[in-house]
Order: sequence, then C-alpha cells, then structure tokens
Amino acid sequence: MRTLLFSLLLLALGGCASTPQAPRGEGCAPCAPCAACPGAEPAKPPEKPLQPAAWSDLPGWEADDLRPAFEAFRTSCVRLEKQAIWRAVCADARSVANGIDLKAWFEARLSPWQLVNPDGNREGLVTGYYEPVLRGSRSFGKPYVHPVFAPPGDMITVELADLYPELKHMRLRGRIEGRKLVPYWSRAEWSQQEEGRATDAILWLDDALDFFFMQIQGSGQVQLDDGSRLRLGYADQNGHPYRSIGRWLIDQGELQSGQASMQGIKAWAKANPRRVQELMNANPSLVFFRELPAEGSGPPGAMGLPLTPERSIAVDPRSVPLGVPVFLATTWPDDPRPLQRLMVAQDTGGAIRGAVRADFYWGSGPEAGALAGRMKQKGRMWALMPLGYAPK
Repeated sequence: MRTLLFSLLLLALGGCASTPQAPRGEGCAPCAPCAACPGAEPAKPPEKPLQPAAWSDLPGWEADDLRPAFEAFRTSCVRLEKQAIWRAVCADARSVANGIDLKAWFEARLSPWQLVNPDGNREGLVTGYYEPVLRGSRSFGKPYVHPVFAPPGDMITVELADLYPELKHMRLRGRIEGRKLVPYWSRAEWSQQEEGRATDAILWLDDALDFFFMQIQGSGQVQLDDGSRLRLGYADQNGHPYRSIGRWLIDQGELQSGQASMQGIKAWAKANPRRVQELMNANPSLVFFRELPAEGSGPPGAMGLPLTPERSIAVDPRSVPLGVPVFLATTWPDDPRPLQRLMVAQDTGGAIRGAVRADFYWGSGPEAGALAGRMKQKGRMWALMPLGYAPK
C-alpha cells in the first residue's frame, strides 16, 4: 500500500523518480515529461493488448461445441447490453433458436482480437480455480473452530477512480489510526485478533487450510452440520497483495517446484501441522465473505452473474472487458492434450494480472479441485468483439 501511495503521489505531481542508488543516467524512469536518459535508446512503446486477428488463427475453433459458451455469453448480456456497441449483438443473441449454426452466428457478428502482452508476447499463463465444498456450522464447537468473517466495520475502502479516473479498478483498503489511514491488518495480524472478534463470525469451519484455499478461490460451498448447504461468496479483501504459499515452500526448501500444487501443499501441511499457521501467514492477503444461497450453475463472478463450469474464466479487466467471449488455446492440466474452447470473461482475481492471463473455472467439488490444483499451463487468448470495434 505504501508503494502504491508513493506511486500515486508521483502521478499527481507529474514527477519521474530515479532508481535508488543507481548511477546518474542509468536509473531514469521512462515517464513523461522527463527528458530521456543520456545515451539511452528510445523506449519501445508497449504493444496494445488487443490486436486484430482472423478466425483461422484460432486453433480448434472449428471443432468446439459452442453452445455452453453461447449460453454463458447470453447471461453476460444482462450487463453487456448497457454498452451501445453490444446492444444489437445481445438483442440478436436472445432470439437465437436451438438448432442454429452458432459458428456462423459468431463469425457474422463478431471478430477475433488476439490478446498481447506489453512486451509483444502472445503467450501467457493459464491457471485454474474451482468452488470447494467444506464442512461447517453456525455455532462454535469442535471440530468447527475456524471462523469466517464478513468485511469488518473498521476497514476503510477508498475507490481511487473517484479521485483519479485513470485508476479505474484500483482501490485502497486501510484503517484509521489517530488521524491517519494506515494499511489494514495482514493475515498474521488478523489471526492474533480472531478470538476477540469471535462474536462477529458468520460461520465456523472444521479445517483452516481448506478455508485458506477457499479464500484463494474466492468462493465455496459449505455443508452445514444440520444437513443443509450454503454458498460463501467473495465480499472484500484486506488490501494486502497475494503471495503464493507454494512459492514460499519452494523458497524455504520444503518442496521442489513440481511438488507445489494444492495437493502437494496439503500433503506438506499434514506432515507439518505445527507450521500450518506460519505457512498461511506467508500470504498476507485475507478474504472476507458473504452468505449466499447454494443455487445456480456456479458462484457469482465479478459481474454478479453465476459462473459456468469449464466455460467461465477470470481475466484482468484492464485488458479484457468483462462479459466478452474469449477463445482460449491451452492444454489440459499436467497434460499435453490441447484444451481449445470458447470461454466467457466473467470473473477477476487478485493474482490475475496481464493481458494474456486467465484463470479457468472448473466447477465445484473435489474432481474440479484436482484439475484446478494442477493447472499451470501456457496459453493464448482471443477476445471476440462486435464488428466495427476499435480499441482505445
């Protein structure tokens, strides 16, 4: 947060910082209106995230069953049709009959734009997520001793776009200390306060690490001790950056890189129960939840609409507009078989940053979790935009 505040200050002042302790002429940051560094080559402008493509560029487009993605897209139209460029497409989508050739329908109304990273790389990372199913209770008592919290009343949220429109999708979270806004409690700091906040818990779960992974997924279902089931949906986050506990275990020499899947991490935790809290504290990010009914095809994504298993992805909305169809070309988790299908950008995530970056929603339960936990593939992406679309 302090780094972000410093960056915002520089932005507001229009200044340009030098890299600390760098020799003069080697640490000048490439931002206007500063002069170019002496002797330096002109900086190459970053590539635009969306670049025109042809349908023939999409591997597997001809073979994909487009119906599930089309239905997810029609769901997204509830939000998309508020934009003029999507109004006619969404109106037409609602009148599509079941037997229509969807490939021809998409090709007649949309055109593909390939996602490209600023450095020009057209390949990026594709991970997976799912909706776990945990066991819980509405009251404290063994084995249900791990609390779930809604956003706390002492956390302040600042929408930066209200002050700087160019900082859309960015916000600060903190707490008041005296007359200052300071960073909100990290996971480690919060864990020391949970006993004193116990009366604010909305639910109690039986496994701390499973709950940790639910926070990474952003939502989950809970099977209550009375036999009923509910859904926990993402409500807010403490403002701290996400840090991978798999990477922490690798850096500590506890696991090799090929072992740091969700399954490998759980196996390590089972063998080291006294270090589980230390492991979780390596990620300072903490997620707060809200209770939802367990209905629909999946949990609500960032658009407030239910996700569709194996057809919804989380993206970085700074590069990929939410709600649009996105053709994804990657491979199955830990498997060279092609996974090429039309998806819909219906969600976001704290670790999803960059133009060619996606998180593949696999669905609910242990089978989906096994696939999501192993997925860390390379992939390419094409956003399908209405004819006449011109990127800004």
